[in-house]
Amino acid sequence: MIEKRIEELIEILNKASYEYYTLDKPTITDQEYDDYYHELEKLEEKYPQYKKDNSPTKRIGGKIIEEFAKVTHSVPMMSLGDIFSEDEIRDFDERIKKTIPNPTYVCELKIDGLSVSLIYENGKLVRAATRGDGITGEDITHNVETIKSVPLTIDFKDDLEVRGEIYMPKKSFNKLNEERKQNGENLFANPRNAAAGSVRQLDSKVAAKRNLATFIYHLPEPDKYQLTKHSDTLEFMKKLGFIVNPNIIVAKNIDEVINYVKDWTVKRDELPYEIDGIVIKVNNIADEKTLGYTARTPKWAIAYKFPAIEVLTKLKNIEFCVGRTGKITPRADLNPVHLAGSVISSVTLHNEDYIKEKDIMINDTVAIHKAGDVIPEVVRVITERRDGTQIPFKMIDICPICGSKLVRKDSEVAYYCENKFCDARKIEGLIHFVSRDAMYIDGFGERIIEDFYNMGYLKNIVDFYELKKYKQELMELEGFGEKSINNLLDSIENSKQNSLERLLFALGIRHVGKKNAQILAKEYKNIDNLINTDYETLVNINDIGEIIANSISEYFSIDENLKLIEQLKEHGVNTNYIGGNIIENANFKDKTFVLTGTLSEYSRDEASDIIASNGGKVTNSVTKKTSVVLVGENPGSKYDKAKELNIEIWSEEDFKKFLEI
Repeated sequence: MIEKRIEELIEILNKASYEYYTLDKPTITDQEYDDYYHELEKLEEKYPQYKKDNSPTKRIGGKIIEEFAKVTHSVPMMSLGDIFSEDEIRDFDERIKKTIPNPTYVCELKIDGLSVSLIYENGKLVRAATRGDGITGEDITHNVETIKSVPLTIDFKDDLEVRGEIYMPKKSFNKLNEERKQNGENLFANPRNAAAGSVRQLDSKVAAKRNLATFIYHLPEPDKYQLTKHSDTLEFMKKLGFIVNPNIIVAKNIDEVINYVKDWTVKRDELPYEIDGIVIKVNNIADEKTLGYTARTPKWAIAYKFPAIEVLTKLKNIEFCVGRTGKITPRADLNPVHLAGSVISSVTLHNEDYIKEKDIMINDTVAIHKAGDVIPEVVRVITERRDGTQIPFKMIDICPICGSKLVRKDSEVAYYCENKFCDARKIEGLIHFVSRDAMYIDGFGERIIEDFYNMGYLKNIVDFYELKKYKQELMELEGFGEKSINNLLDSIENSKQNSLERLLFALGIRHVGKKNAQILAKEYKNIDNLINTDYETLVNINDIGEIIANSISEYFSIDENLKLIEQLKEHGVNTNYIGGNIIENANFKDKTFVLTGTLSEYSRDEASDIIASNGGKVTNSVTKKTSVVLVGENPGSKYDKAKELNIEIWSEEDFKKFLEI
């Protein structure tokens, strides 16, 4: 099974490389290639006996097309290893520090183009070549000579090789595609493909019309020129007339590197050319030599790839989850994929209608993005990737846990397991009760709750407040001790002081979300007032409609639920509203906020609560009515929308500053 998967990955990657490097017609995205490649690397590392001679991990690039003369590189043109998160940047720094005590780094924008080697003899450009497979490239001199940013002669008489990137500016790309559209020709997918296709033209007149450009960033043999730092080589090449990217810094430590990465993650769309990441290099040349190389990459440099806004992956299976209310939710099991700084292996498919509307099948290739920069979702199916192995979706009709017949109510799209004794429903209800927005009993992960349920310690929410009876037994369980059990019991005790809105949300009343619970708590002040109200009064409360009013009335009409609340009272659980007063802060009062990206000092819920307590409100979508967009790390499309609509944008520092005023 493992060997077969390795062979599949090799076939996929080699085909992709041929299409990418030789045909300039890629059929998978860079992100997909990276994911397949990393999966293959891990499998080959774990099962070296299955490594094949034709594995792409033994090569650096693609094949050579026959129309161009072959060029052997005197120094191999190696590619860089990829990383995708801040943690991996710090891991890179730690690996360097094991050999180099106090490294400094050069940070460069990773230009999304085509690597090129330029050879000069006696001050004259004599050859330009592609990377090819890293050892042998293609002679593209006749096309590179048409690029205005490449000097044909330099004031330097010794032999010289410099390396860099050929790219197509966004303006040139848009103009080229517009012309191709008018001529009825296929459009280029992106500027990188357009640049690659341009330098492989046999007729240099075609390349000349494409308005290509270059950035030079590497001097292969700096010792020849008595240069000791990479930053010095950049300055050396710049003085000779080569275009060196101006947005390069020397970082004294890894924190400065990370700040640079964060800065350009936000600003990259402002550039007139495409970048797909940041290159981080050790600055000292002697340190580079000490660190050396792996078989295919230098150990002294790494490429951080920006989080993808949208990624493609294979949907392997559709499973069904049972929620606390009995709601059955289909969930897609995916090939793990990097998206916006995290690894996604599953996404919700919501309900049967959603799946049918998007025509989702098992074994489909699907596009995933993060809705609201937080929740991953399927955007669409890539139907042109279907190969006959797809299996149409079929909704189940019995509960996957207890086997009860599922029910779909006329007014809803979801199916429900109505067996209140279903183990899955009970466990999900317990997990919900302790969650952050509910009673927030810290320390109870899903696995602990499931274990305690199976052992008989937790069967309903009241049992949390009786766990102290079993303290000695719990301490004797594997993986637990006196300290961890004391922490759990302390957290349970602290939860008794929560305000009413948390308890209302924690009870799991159908259709009563966090916001509705807050409205009800403020309106009724204690749970008895809510229990004794009538449907007509409820339905007339702002934001409480017929569905929620019906659900509340139904919940409190059940004797078992009323008994549960009395038991909670007996254990000292607060049932009164103690929510804080609204602070009159003019920076927030009556303003509508949208949050995007990850804040460093606040969770999204904490920031939302602070905004609400200062008189503002939080919504999910950026519209003309939005007052402020609060931007954290790795913001999504909401940030772009805010700029487009000229809406006020706050950083986290702005947020803190306006809170103090």
